[in-house]
Amino acid sequence: MSATDSATSRSGPGVGTGAVLAFLCLGQFMVFLDVSIVNLALPSIKAGLDMSEVSQNYIVTAYGTVLGGFLLLGGRLADTFGRRRVLQAGFVLFALASLVSGLAQNGTMLITARGFQGLGSSMIAPSALSILTNTFPEGAERNKALGIWGSLAGIASIVGVIMGGLLADGPGWEWIFWINVPIGLGVAFLAPKVLPESVAEEREHKFDVAGATTLTSGLLLLIFTLGEATTVGWATARTIGSLSGVAVLLGAFVAIEARAAAPILPLRVFRLKTMRTANLSAILVFGMFGALFFFASLFMQDVYDYSPMKAGFAYVPLAVAVAVGAGVASGLITKVAARPVLIAGLAVTTTGLLLLWRAPLDGRYAVDILPAFIALGLGCGMCFVTLQIAAFVGISEEEAGMGAGLINTSQEAGGALGLAVIATIAYSGFAGDMTRAAGNVHKVHEAQLSVNHDAFLSAAVLGVVALLFAALLMPRGRAAMSSDPAPAAGTTPAGAAGGADVTPAMTEAEVEIEARK
Repeated sequence: MSATDSATSRSGPGVGTGAVLAFLCLGQFMVFLDVSIVNLALPSIKAGLDMSEVSQNYIVTAYGTVLGGFLLLGGRLADTFGRRRVLQAGFVLFALASLVSGLAQNGTMLITARGFQGLGSSMIAPSALSILTNTFPEGAERNKALGIWGSLAGIASIVGVIMGGLLADGPGWEWIFWINVPIGLGVAFLAPKVLPESVAEEREHKFDVAGATTLTSGLLLLIFTLGEATTVGWATARTIGSLSGVAVLLGAFVAIEARAAAPILPLRVFRLKTMRTANLSAILVFGMFGALFFFASLFMQDVYDYSPMKAGFAYVPLAVAVAVGAGVASGLITKVAARPVLIAGLAVTTTGLLLLWRAPLDGRYAVDILPAFIALGLGCGMCFVTLQIAAFVGISEEEAGMGAGLINTSQEAGGALGLAVIATIAYSGFAGDMTRAAGNVHKVHEAQLSVNHDAFLSAAVLGVVALLFAALLMPRGRAAMSSDPAPAAGTTPAGAAGGADVTPAMTEAEVEIEARK
């Protein structure tokens, strides 16, 4: 535990670290479950609330964008007011927002409630990860815990679409939200009995509200603009003005962080190459997967006429493959480092996307979908675990909350932005195709097939970009995966290849650079 943590930190009565990890993983599972659980229910929600094709994207992106925008502030609140206390508050807010989501009478009400779900999750995720890093000592034990934690992102995403299909096809789409209510309130009630409490004593009670607000506002405006550009046009004053507003807001965020007394994102951390590359890669990787789960769900229902329940069960092999890929990555990353594992995961994932891109209108599950899903699951598991561990390389224990907020922000913002960009590409020209179809069922299916093929190909291109990014920028060798803090004057960091020459004036970033020489 960090020296700056209060002495009030304590474990739940008679509870071991295994129970703490399991409890924290439940929180992580719920956060990522709700990213994808709506995907198979989208057609039912769209029909029930009379929403348009484009507006249904916001059901997914509202949650991910608000979650991504406020994660760093959530970590700061947890460090100051108590990680367990903020975790409990997040679960209560999440449960109440889920209740309202199920009661929604129109699209605006549902999208707003989804945003509040994201706000609750932004308090849950960094608090839970901060507790995890303070519960498990640095080294193999923590890496194993982080591997389990990271693999749940992929598994929860798949379980989410399966549950979404079962509930939408059974009691109704409202239950994909209502199921969260008893779970969220129950977890909030049980947290003091299981989890330790810890507060960073030396934290000043200052919050970078301006930074969090400008970042979230910029992301929301960007996603809204990309979605609307397909109908209002890219060259219109509205689109150009909105994109200019995005540039101003994101530029203001960088300026605020450079001057803030207690920034939610100290810009100096970007000198850590492995951490920096892991977070930038996460934006691309989660953008690819966010679009994949959205369009694969629509593809099976709109093109192959699967029911939500059948589409949900179709994801089961993918979920198993995610678990296998995560296990493979956890075993490899300590032997060969992050770079080759991430490259292999991205190559397998891109292959799966290209297989879906080639799936024909009259295709069969065993031939055209199952091989793609197995490849996608293996790649998904490998990528998620690798990025989760690599994102903490060079991050000190005192800044674990910030590191947790940053990687989760990269994942959620990347997923939301990736879906918005790929949906914009895929749906361009869709309205004209539907008009020309004139209600002909075969031509309607052809138009929907074209949308999904464009989406899968765009996601595959994003995967290739992420692969090149990792190959060119991710540090090589196992020394790059050393997460030991900067050593004392005159010592050599553990894992430094050949005994790096370290001076007292070196920063953590410089130590990492020397270790790779």
